Amino acid sequence: MRRRVLAYTLKNKGGYLSQACSSAEILATLYLRVMRLGASAAPLVPRSFAGVPGPANPRAVTGAAYNGPRAPALDRFIFSPVHYALVLYALLIELGRLGPNGLDAFNQDGSTVELIGAEHSPGHEVTAGSLGQALSQAGGIALARRLRGETGRVWVFMSDGEFQEGQTWEAFAALAHHRLGNLGVYIDANAQQCDGAMPDVMTIEPLAARLRAFGAQVHEVDGHDSDALAAAADGCGTGDRPLAIIARTDPCRGIELMREQAPKLHYVRFKSDAEVRAFEDLLARMSAAAHAEVGA
Repeated sequence: MRRRVLAYTLKNKGGYLSQACSSAEILATLYLRVMRLGASAAPLVPRSFAGVPGPANPRAVTGAAYNGPRAPALDRFIFSPVHYALVLYALLIELGRLGPNGLDAFNQDGSTVELIGAEHSPGHEVTAGSLGQALSQAGGIALARRLRGETGRVWVFMSDGEFQEGQTWEAFAALAHHRLGNLGVYIDANAQQCDGAMPDVMTIEPLAARLRAFGAQVHEVDGHDSDALAAAADGCGTGDRPLAIIARTDPCRGIELMREQAPKLHYVRFKSDAEVRAFEDLLARMSAAAHAEVGA
């Protein structure tokens, strides 16, 4: 996933690369070990944009079908930090839910494979707005599922920067009030946001204590440990409290060159030809190591 995102970051002369470094294990664990999803019901090559949803546009679709069909016993996935979209696309390709050429139209006009994902983008079900809005939508879905007697859970992936948004805390208050134990949240706590390190902009700590005060069941784990990430999901859907899993992560994991850009790691911009060459050399080494591992 990191290698694929790095390749597209170089191709597009910039991109959200630190998000791949921090979230790769979280998203892979969600898809492979936590969520109960059916096979993809979407085309391997994503459709072109068919317009916004509405009663006058029956052609409009969401990207939810890449996560399988809707069924009472299957889980739903709500992707909140939509600037992480390329990381999700990379994972969908690795899992065979999106074709290897599914990114050919990435970030082009008329494409659903957008740099900033929306409800029509592969793997997305809702438009999350300017951060913090997806959790409220997920809460409504979880409540509706409970009222219908559905056993499937609702999983939300968030970034820690969204906890600087007031709507996130209002949403957690509502989740606890409605006792939505069928909803679980994985939080990529990489301590970075667009203006720099989280503590320098506005601290959200102690995050675990704050979430517990808002009524959530909370686990705090190493976000690069797949076993710990999977174990933290046990019990979701059986109690009456929303589950919050704080995954502490490294925004440079697997791509140490990123540290030279600290503390501004939110979006990679190459400052010189020499820097581009350094990242190209790294990509070549990562690709060679991957091919050697496959050959072994």
